[in-house]
Amino acid sequence: MKISIIGEGNVGSALARRLTAAGHAVTTANSSTAAGQVAAQVADAEVAVLAVPFPAVARLDAEVRTALRDKVVIDATNPLAADFMSLTIGHTTSAGEQVAAALPGARVVKAFNTVFAAILDTPGLFLPVASDDEDAKKTVLELGAQLGFDAVDAGPLANARYLEPTVELLIQLAYGKGMGAGIGLTLTRA
Repeated sequence: MKISIIGEGNVGSALARRLTAAGHAVTTANSSTAAGQVAAQVADAEVAVLAVPFPAVARLDAEVRTALRDKVVIDATNPLAADFMSLTIGHTTSAGEQVAAALPGARVVKAFNTVFAAILDTPGLFLPVASDDEDAKKTVLELGAQLGFDAVDAGPLANARYLEPTVELLIQLAYGKGMGAGIGLTLTRA
């Protein structure tokens, strides 16, 4: 599958490495990449990943937004405050819902936002996947399973309101309580 990742930071580079190792054709772009080049990469892809800070979504060039129309767009963003120790939105909306509103026509799927980049290689981690587009969600669930995650249908995109605070809890434990970035979530089934 052709996958374009927008963002070459910790999450974007870790996902690029994992997806490439799984046999996918992956292109990446960072914030200094020309908008036309990003749009061309996205236009050629079947799936696009937003692995940028949440505020950067609002600054996406119109050409890039147009290229994302009708694409499966994995939103790996979280609405973190500047110090990473709180969320900037929640309860009545989510970053996932705001990304969908900012990218009309995109098939937005909330995923990969609850796994720290440092442990993205750990098999069996819980990967909740939320979207209003069932076919797009299925695509991302399959990608997650290919990468060794316990990928689970987490319902509609509005459930990103619950997924985003989950990562804030992990951040509090990792950095506020000193557990480090080597922690993650698993889902136990009795």
